Amino acid sequence: MLMYIQAIILGIVEGVTEFLPISSTGHMIIVDTFIHLDKSFREMFLIVIQLGAIMSVLIYFRDKLFPLGALRDKAEFRRMFNIWLKAAVGVVPSLVIGGLFGKLIQRALFNVTTVAVALLVGGVALILIERRKCKVVATDMETLSYGRAFMIGCAQCLAMIPGTSRSAATILGGMMLGTSRAVAVEYSFFLAIPIMMAASAYSLMKDGASLTRPQWIATGIGFLVSFLVAWGVIAFFMNYIRKRDFKLFGWYRIALGIVLLVYFGFGK
Repeated sequence: MLMYIQAIILGIVEGVTEFLPISSTGHMIIVDTFIHLDKSFREMFLIVIQLGAIMSVLIYFRDKLFPLGALRDKAEFRRMFNIWLKAAVGVVPSLVIGGLFGKLIQRALFNVTTVAVALLVGGVALILIERRKCKVVATDMETLSYGRAFMIGCAQCLAMIPGTSRSAATILGGMMLGTSRAVAVEYSFFLAIPIMMAASAYSLMKDGASLTRPQWIATGIGFLVSFLVAWGVIAFFMNYIRKRDFKLFGWYRIALGIVLLVYFGFGK
């Protein structure tokens, strides 16, 4: 029963934080330091529930990712194909850097101190970039060039440092490269689809056979909770950015980073 409660808690945390620029990985590391999920399947569990959150993107943006008219209308099919191709282009840097240095980064940086510092730095960056008022040249996915898509994918590599936030890295990268806030957020969502599907498939093939029945159930619970919560968060976030900027998330990151440094640096 405890494992199922842990799965629900982590599923909620993942669903809330995956698409907000506040670092889902960082929050998961923080929460796990208190609830201590079983180490025998923790890594696979955390990857698979991220996939649950990513699946909500397919549902929310289904009209763009799988438009009904794409089979009949060549222009509609071309728009859909270009979105998927731009997502694939943006994933390439992460696949290369992750393949070369992923395990080293995980061993060296997956700790609360790194998360706290990355939260602080990312929070300051969010506030500064919002104040900079970058020139917008890409106002929708059609005007986002493949070159910009690749460069945003390079920015996404920063998210391998826990606490940085994949969405923050891609959103900030997009805005600095001239995308509108809405395009930066949408492309950040789309970028997550292929890389998380690949990571989850690999993790399940590598570790799935060794899981016990309760661990499979816990993984399924976490996946479902993450999916449902993330679906609601995406709807909230897309509405939020139409009216507000990201400064609030920047201040939240700074506050959380300071609390973590004080608590884990001086509290024990």
